[in-house]
Amino acid sequence: MRYQRYVALGDSCAEGLDDPYPDGRGYRGFTDLTAERLAAHEPDLEYANLAVRGRRLDQILAEQVPLAEHLRPDLVTLFGGGNDILQGRWQAGALAADLDAIVGTLAEVAHTVVLFTLPDLARRLPGMSRLRPRVDVLNELIVATAARHRTLLVDVREDPSCEDIRLYGADRLHLGQLGHRRVAGHVLAALDLPVDDWLAPLPPAESEPYWRLAIRQWTWVRHHVWPAVHGTVRNRIAGREPGDGFLPKRPELSRLNPS
Repeated sequence: MRYQRYVALGDSCAEGLDDPYPDGRGYRGFTDLTAERLAAHEPDLEYANLAVRGRRLDQILAEQVPLAEHLRPDLVTLFGGGNDILQGRWQAGALAADLDAIVGTLAEVAHTVVLFTLPDLARRLPGMSRLRPRVDVLNELIVATAARHRTLLVDVREDPSCEDIRLYGADRLHLGQLGHRRVAGHVLAALDLPVDDWLAPLPPAESEPYWRLAIRQWTWVRHHVWPAVHGTVRNRIAGREPGDGFLPKRPELSRLNPS
């Protein structure tokens, strides 16, 4: 299958946090990496990324899906649902309806749609065990929706390294550079394209003394947990939504390296 128009939808993971370009021109992420590999096989590939950090599925449906319909892609990736779990608006029925509406619309437009399950957030975010049932329900909905609309599914739970902390950024929530490459590898594998070494087994992790682990834990709480909690409270008081003020990084289809 040749892909000429690739559109990415979703939240911060699809936007590319925390995988900055070395020259500081923004975030790369698994979608840019996937587009680069696709362009190596199809030089005329055009790519758009409509993802915006903080977006829930209802917002993706209202804001991103109409734009994607207009762009008429033949390949779409949708990475979302994590913010529905985290933002305290959990309603499984509404989530299922939003997800079905998104995927059903995209499947009518694009030849290939790719969905993603989520890993177990609680395993790397201490104190978040209450989220595990929500992640399980969301993943069941994603798997069922993929089957119903005959989309491709990247089930990250099948990757034995999906919970390895080395795949994630400093906040332990967003994928880091290594994690984005691994997800891009799974997308390329689902599309029957070469993945190089992006899915190679990770080397054994080095053991660390307890005191170093304790320092790492405190650093994470001090620089990521408390600021996140404070920011959430401040946004609720001000009536702001996560991601307010941010726009898609590639709202129009364009070639990666136009001549």
